[in-house]
Amino acid sequence: MQTRKLGQFEVSAIGLGCMSLSHAYGSPPPREQAEAVLLGALDAGYTFFDTAAVYGVGHNERLVGEVLGPHRDKFVLASKCGLTNGELRELNGSPERLKKTCEESLQRLNVDVIDLYYLHRWDKRVPIEDSVGALADLVNEGKIRSIGLSEVSAPTLRRAHAVHPITALQTEYSPWTRNPEIAVLDACRELGVAFVAFSPVGRGFLAGGALDPSQFEDHDIRKAMPRFQGEAYQANLRLLDAFKAIAREAGCTPAQLCMAWLLQKDDIIIPIPGTAKPDHMREDAAAADVTLSAEVMAKVDATLNGDTVTGSRYSPALQAAVDTEKMPSEA
Repeated sequence: MQTRKLGQFEVSAIGLGCMSLSHAYGSPPPREQAEAVLLGALDAGYTFFDTAAVYGVGHNERLVGEVLGPHRDKFVLASKCGLTNGELRELNGSPERLKKTCEESLQRLNVDVIDLYYLHRWDKRVPIEDSVGALADLVNEGKIRSIGLSEVSAPTLRRAHAVHPITALQTEYSPWTRNPEIAVLDACRELGVAFVAFSPVGRGFLAGGALDPSQFEDHDIRKAMPRFQGEAYQANLRLLDAFKAIAREAGCTPAQLCMAWLLQKDDIIIPIPGTAKPDHMREDAAAADVTLSAEVMAKVDATLNGDTVTGSRYSPALQAAVDTEKMPSEA
């Protein structure tokens, strides 16, 4: 697979988001299937794996550590802190909590150092300078190699970068989630920060399959997302056939169209699709070889954007926990 710069690292142009192997979109897959995804990803050329303390309340970090541990020299490892507390989902960006979470993550991952460590969410009760200062201490102590931020605005990124160089900013970005285009992408270019795009296939909506929100399991996080509810979902479905037609024109799958669109937007962008299925993982990896014409890029932009997609990406409660710039529909 082609590669991209991630601070001091050279990583696969497409990384693997590991969250769905432990929680979020219904019941996690059997252990054997999760192992097949992780080990198969190494064989497919992925060299960037993304996990977090909150995924499955530590389960995901243990899984990644156990399965990929013997191959530690073959990939760049990212994890996150600031959004977990035992069985409760708690936002806590205090320096003490971040350092404690790092120690716990190192143990679960069974590593001496984490390559890229993100502040999962900015706890606005704590100045961003204090939270990033704690992560800088971890760099100096050799426990993490670089610092990332997740779901923060351009002004917050600049404040953080003034304390310690930020390697990567991670936020949702796909043809149907265009918030980064307001300001964050420009700030990343200006500061030399890599942009890691999570949920690049619209939480499965743009992957090409037929989703039925009425069949989502109770613990599927999409049940609380406005875009998957009622009239908003029906309105969004009307965009899907046009998007699939563009993928056919481009000679790729809808999921690959999402990834290729992101890769061609800017060379600072690294998509990290997540999946619990080995065949989808391989499909996503092949997107790195897809080249889109200017006409196809323009058609994607015109079909799915902040004006055509209905509903905000998060519920009001979850939206309150992020610091990103809002599209007009989310204001």
